Amino acid sequence: MLSIMLLMAAIIFQSEDQMAKRIDSTPRSKAEETAFEETSRYDDVMRFISGLQSISQLVRMESFGRTEEGREMPLLILSDPPVARPAEARALGRPIIFVMANIHAGEVEGKEAMLHLSRRLTSGDLRPLLRSMVLLIAPIYNADGNEKISVNQRTAQNGPLGGVGTRENFKGLDLNRDYMKLESAEARALIGLFNKWDPHLTVDLHTSNGSYHGYHLTYSPSLNPNTHPALIDFERHRMLPAIGRALLQRHRFRSYYYGNYATKERLNRESENFELQRSGRAAQPADPPETRVWQTFDHRPMFGNNYVGLRNRLTILSEAYSYLDFRNRVAVTEAFVEEILKYSATHATAITSLITRLDRQSIRGKGRSMGVDFEITPLPKPAPILVGEVKKIRNPRSGKDMTIMIEEKATPTLMPDYGIFTATRSIDLPRSYIFIPTADMKEMVANLQTHGIAIEELSQPVTVDVERFTISTVNRAARAFQGHQEIRLKGSYQTESATLPAGSLLVRTNTPLAALIFYLLEAESDNGYVRWNFLDNLLKKGESYPILRVKGDISARGRLLQ
Repeated sequence: MLSIMLLMAAIIFQSEDQMAKRIDSTPRSKAEETAFEETSRYDDVMRFISGLQSISQLVRMESFGRTEEGREMPLLILSDPPVARPAEARALGRPIIFVMANIHAGEVEGKEAMLHLSRRLTSGDLRPLLRSMVLLIAPIYNADGNEKISVNQRTAQNGPLGGVGTRENFKGLDLNRDYMKLESAEARALIGLFNKWDPHLTVDLHTSNGSYHGYHLTYSPSLNPNTHPALIDFERHRMLPAIGRALLQRHRFRSYYYGNYATKERLNRESENFELQRSGRAAQPADPPETRVWQTFDHRPMFGNNYVGLRNRLTILSEAYSYLDFRNRVAVTEAFVEEILKYSATHATAITSLITRLDRQSIRGKGRSMGVDFEITPLPKPAPILVGEVKKIRNPRSGKDMTIMIEEKATPTLMPDYGIFTATRSIDLPRSYIFIPTADMKEMVANLQTHGIAIEELSQPVTVDVERFTISTVNRAARAFQGHQEIRLKGSYQTESATLPAGSLLVRTNTPLAALIFYLLEAESDNGYVRWNFLDNLLKKGESYPILRVKGDISARGRLLQ
């Protein structure tokens, strides 16, 4: 009996010792280690990931590119069973979900939240979710900006006291304005990730610093009307309302669609006005409350959530409230993504079936109209927007005032909700675009390929009916935006028969990327190659736009450009 008792004691002691070792080896984030006074640096993130790999077999990691300063960009791949390659992920038949954080390195909540959530998913209470999905996590996208942590950045934000990184990358580019032009190494790497893994759903984690509202987190689906209506309907009427209810019921966090206060007379549509609003400098109108409206941000695909929608995929933008304390901003972001994952696990078949159906429609080449001019539009009924209040508290490290949310001050105020965009003018999606390449188009062709768009080089001449756009006006913006003098064209179309020589380049639109192709190549696009100065040398009043629209089928096949 004594020997049995001694053996049991030894087993218990060994089990407790193993448990203690396991607890000791469980990685903790920089935020946790500093009682949420500081945020993780790049090396902290990489150590955390290494710690995860040491305690779980469900973690794979790869680099999906290098930053402008040469840092590897880590991508966590979580699945049960584990996968390492896209083909393995697709073979499981599950939703592939991509969550990215830290695109703006002053908005650090998502970075910490995704480290904490990945720990729960691989060795904690959320582990069963990995049997329903393949989860990709890029926790520190703007790694270069993250390393420039200073207490003098985003000083009005409610922590972390030890400061945050910069909004821009090493080259001074805002990565959430670079989805179309792809001028940064980071953006090109990210689009490479989309082309490789092709996630069904992308979640982009941010922090808002605009109007004083009463929400802990706001969110947005794709806002561009050229996104397939079925995607927008699924997000706005099924997915996001359910996730918002779960966030309140299970976590006690208030949420709503992203917005800021404005007035009907001052709805911000142009980029410079939006940037002013986004900075918070124009987000607190002095107008009487009864004149206020709630206004979302922007429809253009230079923003990630709108870009992903044009790729025929689901997308959610998350904005933790800047004036909520740092610990709770991390908590609400973690809870929001948790509920997104739970919803996706429960509705996995609906998500994958929706994407498959829409892709098949696109490949069959079913044409539809696409917008070229847009306006912001109110929802059918006013919404009870939670109006908040704040106070100021001194940051002991920076000596500057932080803006603090007063939790109990959240007053429902009925106001028009300008939460969607509609097309005011649309044209048909052509069956293809065709052009004779010149030296001035070299950068454009490379950009198309980076987006994953197939380009055929014709091996023989073709004669087809085309629509040619004649330029009547070239409007150049008075002020530079992201280093560009943006351009819009006006003109008219004429239908004619044209013979294109061998070597002409053809871009077909019977692809899931049809809406993206349209936005990049159309003469009148508000965020394509014209807008971003790719074709400046070819745009002259009275002359033809160099890219022709083909409404009929072209049976001739050429070699795919590599």
